[in-house]
Amino acid sequence: MKGIPPATVQRLPIYLRCLTEYGEPTISSERLAELARVNSAKVRKDLSFLGSYGTRGVGYDVDHLVHQVGRELGLTEDWAVCIVGMGNLGSALAQYGGFGQRGFEVLGLFDSDPAKVGKKVGGLVIEPLTKFARAVKSRRLSIGVITTPATGAQEVADRMVEAGITSILNFAPIVLSVPDGIDVRRVDLSTELQICSFYLSRSSGKRAS
Repeated sequence: MKGIPPATVQRLPIYLRCLTEYGEPTISSERLAELARVNSAKVRKDLSFLGSYGTRGVGYDVDHLVHQVGRELGLTEDWAVCIVGMGNLGSALAQYGGFGQRGFEVLGLFDSDPAKVGKKVGGLVIEPLTKFARAVKSRRLSIGVITTPATGAQEVADRMVEAGITSILNFAPIVLSVPDGIDVRRVDLSTELQICSFYLSRSSGKRAS
């Protein structure tokens, strides 16, 4: 997304969710800001990067704005996703039915544990990692999701990079080392909980001295 600041990119999915749930043909920047929990000036600036400025007194056409945001997020085509690590988290993600509605289709589940290989989760059969590279090519897998323990995450990331995957979503509690050009998004639940703790301690006045 050349020319769009990273902070704006972070907010675009929030805008998209708000717009798709809104239910009216037009929306003002003030209303979208209220739904997205940001200020209206920030909304107008973010949307200006998409070439959308709205109409004074009318606002933004919701359908057109949904198309613009979806286009910038690359959602005008479906992306094939694979999940590596079929423990509780990986299995839960595999069974989540909302990915397809947002342009993502899970087409591969993989694990190194022979006891899990061959079992069906979410309508797909878990495959061994030995078949991973071939599956990436034949199914055009584009996004890799890592839900393994931290000890195996780097090896899985290396395997994904070697197979040609350039976008990785990492749930393992470890910072991955990848070559330039590989986009890694880290989802660290413990870090998010610690941030929640930071704000909670200040709002409740229980911060340690």
